[in-house]
Amino acid sequence: MALSARTRRGVLWLLGLAIVLAGMAAAWSLAERAALRSLRSAGAHRLDLYAASLQSELSRYEYLPPVLALNQDVVRLLREPRSAALQAEVNRYLETVVQHAGASAVYVMDTSGLTLAASNWRQPASFVNMNFSYRPYFVDAVRGLAGRFYGIGTVSREPGYYFSWGIRDAAGAVVGVAAVKVNLDKLDAAWAHASEKILVADGNGVVFLSSEPGWKFRTLGPLSAETLGRLAQTRQYTEAGELQPIGLREGRALQGGGRALQLEDERAPGQLLTPEFLVHSRQVPGTDWALIMLSDLRQARAAAQTSAIVAACALGFLLVLALYVQQRRRSLMDRLASREALQRAHDELELKVQQRTEALSDANVLLQSEVAERKRAEERLQATLEDLVQTGKMAVLGQMSAGITHELNQPLAALRTLSANTIVFLERGEQQQAVSNLRTICHVTDHMGKITAQLKKFARKSGARLDPVPLAGVLDDALSLLQQRLRSGKVQLEREVPAGLVVLGEGNRLEQVLLNLLANALDAVKEAPERRIRVTAAGAGEWVMLEVHDSGPGIAPEGMPRLFEPFYTTKEQGEGLGLGLAISAGIVRDFGGTLRCARSTLGGAVFCVQLKAATSASPPLKETVIQDD
Repeated sequence: MALSARTRRGVLWLLGLAIVLAGMAAAWSLAERAALRSLRSAGAHRLDLYAASLQSELSRYEYLPPVLALNQDVVRLLREPRSAALQAEVNRYLETVVQHAGASAVYVMDTSGLTLAASNWRQPASFVNMNFSYRPYFVDAVRGLAGRFYGIGTVSREPGYYFSWGIRDAAGAVVGVAAVKVNLDKLDAAWAHASEKILVADGNGVVFLSSEPGWKFRTLGPLSAETLGRLAQTRQYTEAGELQPIGLREGRALQGGGRALQLEDERAPGQLLTPEFLVHSRQVPGTDWALIMLSDLRQARAAAQTSAIVAACALGFLLVLALYVQQRRRSLMDRLASREALQRAHDELELKVQQRTEALSDANVLLQSEVAERKRAEERLQATLEDLVQTGKMAVLGQMSAGITHELNQPLAALRTLSANTIVFLERGEQQQAVSNLRTICHVTDHMGKITAQLKKFARKSGARLDPVPLAGVLDDALSLLQQRLRSGKVQLEREVPAGLVVLGEGNRLEQVLLNLLANALDAVKEAPERRIRVTAAGAGEWVMLEVHDSGPGIAPEGMPRLFEPFYTTKEQGEGLGLGLAISAGIVRDFGGTLRCARSTLGGAVFCVQLKAATSASPPLKETVIQDD
């Protein structure tokens, strides 16, 4: 009997352990499946954005080769290749085209592939008199097709993307080729800050763009002898040296299909490194390129691990509870032999149930009280957040009080003097002089009214409706409130803002953003040897970029991540609450834009405000104002 009881207990423990392990496995699987589904969805969206930026960069230069083919001087040079004067004229023309278009190089070749003119004719690594007939983009253009090719330059030793177009004479025959080289390395720099690993590979599997510098000009897998021979013939990656595989290998199968990718340890071939990656890929339209994004799976594994631990704890608790109930049942069955023992057990059970019921009732009352208190706290927090923007305005007005007082004291003193003089003129009967003084008084009063009206306009609360707002007018309003600080601080203000630039927003709140940024810039240049502030704005499609530069000491790298946190400030104690940038960032987000900070070309900081454009912008109007007392 004793052996049988021990055996039953052992079987029950093993069954309970199996249930816990099965629950952990199920929770792990479900949590990982959900995390992977979310990661795939977010990755597809981000991949679309990266593909759009790549296609946008390529499309900027497609028009150049056909435009060059229409230039009459270029066509004449192909008919008269020995004309030195004509060659010099075309060289200068191509040099101007590069300066305006931002390409790496523009050049013209005859049908044999010999370069007759190039934009880099002044440089040591000039393309002039170089033959590129072995390049595929030249072959395609001579055949009447639009040439597209990515490779490393055999002359410049720099990688780039080539566009080419056949130049035809009046009869329609191809007499030459116009080519444009574009550097795409700026995409590598932009992708380097992404949390994912991004790369672009050509049709041969050679990676030529990557957020990981060490992966550039390496391959997704081993290349065949035929592919290596073809690459050697076109000299596409000759300057990159030997093309070695990156070492990506398939790992374990993932929930929902597919396998994870892992890097192979170069020091120990065959051994895979962590972390694992989820692969997102798509073809780039118009090319044979593949855009690939690798998302780190550590977050998904962490979610699965947490779910498994929670499931194990819950099942373990239920198992212990079941054992407790079983033990309790056995104890009650043992006491059935005696009525007295059964009654005591019954009374004890009732007492415990009553105590637990009272405890649960007390806990329920306490929980309801905490819920009500939390709701009240949330309502107070919402009201505080709504007043925070208005508080920021009042803080800025308080900081400007000295300058405003100075602006009003001068006209007040003038009013006092003019009023006294007017009384004297009236007593003398000099009405003409009195009328002149009264007109001056009206002019001074209007000037003071403009100052106070601007303060009222800035101080009032703003609505949430977004309307077209002239950016130059809002900037004028903000600068009018800072005129005294600009003059007293002898700050050089440089302004480059299109007169007709219109953005979507709310004028009063946008003025608060500009006022905060300009006030911060004035604080930054206060102790600088050269006090300069530059305000620029430009339209880019459906967006408008406004930048405020200063020549101050800049912002330390360790302060950048916390710059837009509430109550964080880089100023001396007592000089600021640290709310200005947090409020400004919130306002810009409400407008559907972004606010960020970087290093300025003036040596200090630059704050970049990206807003949605309401109408197209007119050409920039440049002006430089020296503020002096």
